[in-house]
Amino acid sequence: MNIQDLRILNQKDLIFMTEHVINRCRQRNIKPKDIRNAIDNGDIIEDYPDDYPYPSCLILGLTISQKSLHVVAGSNGEFAKVITAYYPDPDKWEHDLKTRKVK
Repeated sequence: MNIQDLRILNQKDLIFMTEHVINRCRQRNIKPKDIRNAIDNGDIIEDYPDDYPYPSCLILGLTISQKSLHVVAGSNGEFAKVITAYYPDPDKWEHDLKTRKVK
């Protein structure tokens, strides 16, 4: 999976969010446009090629208001699904927000 393919799906409005994801994002004060923006300007920081039912990845991008956002998305190449989105917790991520802290 690569970010360019996800950006193309994003531009074609082929990235979907389940009702569960939408509700969780509401609780976290994350809007769908923030997720779309993070995909458009972000980078893949972790790849999960063996995820089921589709390979997925973790993206670090920016919201509309320029806050760092993590988005997990899976894709079959024809469309993508957002699995979750959250603001990175500095207790769990290094300063770059790309590297997990060792426990």
